Amino acid sequence: MASKRKVSNPLALAVMALLFERPMHPYEMVSLMRERGKHESVRLRYSSLYSVVGALEREGLISPRETVREGRRPERTVYGITDAGRAEFLIWLRELLSEPVKEYTQFAAGLSFIAALPPDEAAGLLEERVRLLEEEIGEMRLGLEEAAERLGLPRLFLIESEHELVLREAELEWLRELVGEIRAGTLGGIGGWRSFHSRPARAGAELTTEGGP
Repeated sequence: MASKRKVSNPLALAVMALLFERPMHPYEMVSLMRERGKHESVRLRYSSLYSVVGALEREGLISPRETVREGRRPERTVYGITDAGRAEFLIWLRELLSEPVKEYTQFAAGLSFIAALPPDEAAGLLEERVRLLEEEIGEMRLGLEEAAERLGLPRLFLIESEHELVLREAELEWLRELVGEIRAGTLGGIGGWRSFHSRPARAGAELTTEGGP
């Protein structure tokens, strides 16, 4: 069972992962995350990063090691991970890799209320999502190929992008089937769905689980 995190922001995981490698200052953290494409998996903003660094320091998970100055640039504080931070990071990482959790996505929320739209309109909107997913998947495949070939990144550093691609491809296949069933009128419950939207102003209408194709 997942334990309660002292700092649960995914960006905190990224910071501790970088400091697990070696001490560095926040600017270097940002540069490395972008260089390695980690900003595609973890939302990265300078303001958020400094807030997370501050929170981790307050909890004793990281600590300042030294202050450095490069040329005329402002002084930068180099942070290192503490023993407590190292233990926290490894526990958190093991939980993330081993324990499935419920993730509340915006698309799932939309699907849960799709019956509020007429079937034909819903199908049209899903078809637009299919089109956008096809474009996105194509771009993701090219990005992975470029990262592997041109940048020479080992697969180890691309598996989170592979995971996202696999999820997108599975969603695309499922969506195509769903749209096909809506258009063909074979989706279970579509009879009641259509009936609900065919009533004048839907006065007193109630969408029920009854009614087949």
